[in-house]
Amino acid sequence: MIIAIDGPAGAGKSTTARRVAERLGYPYLDTGAMYRALALALLRQDPTLDPERARDTLARVQLRVAWDNGRLRVFLDGEDVTEAIRTPEVSQAASRISAWPEVRARLLAEQRRIGRAWERRYGGVVLDGRDIGTVVFPEAEVKVFLVADPEERARRRQRELAERGQEVPLEQVLAEILQRDAQDQQRAVAPLRKADDAVELDTTSLSIDEQVQRVYELVRERQRRLHV
Repeated sequence: MIIAIDGPAGAGKSTTARRVAERLGYPYLDTGAMYRALALALLRQDPTLDPERARDTLARVQLRVAWDNGRLRVFLDGEDVTEAIRTPEVSQAASRISAWPEVRARLLAEQRRIGRAWERRYGGVVLDGRDIGTVVFPEAEVKVFLVADPEERARRRQRELAERGQEVPLEQVLAEILQRDAQDQQRAVAPLRKADDAVELDTTSLSIDEQVQRVYELVRERQRRLHV
């Protein structure tokens, strides 16, 4: 079973997807981490992210993800960058390069391959991102689109950064959230949008436990219908 969880930055996709996967006994593929990893590789070579200069790096860099004891790990040329990709700088760079057709084409193929491989191995997989239900796995059995007010999403993101030791003013986080929304919605390739058959869930006033329970119930209902 393929479970797709999409939505804008800060809507609770990653935490919800990870915890739903834990309850189901499935692996969790954070597709955004793959964009972040390529962004980190490109930033290390050229902080300006010039598309022409980036081509060589994109052609040679080796990206690998692994499901290791209930945790997703991300590697660049053998280096574990699971923690290094979680910075505001990398986040903004990931948003920029996600609009590049060559980046999306490379990662789309990888995400499909990994998703199907993990589904075969574990019986199911939970993926989160911005185009899982519309582009990566439009045939997913369960599609959920999470939304929340921008201010609430900014507060959540600020807390996440603080937990990693990064103190960022709320106003700055909100501005970055709004900028990311605009970039995601306006990009020419695979813009952020809800799939026609996705269930929309507004998480503004929901706790993380409530979010997880709602999505888990959707999955279980779908499993019953499919006799999975």
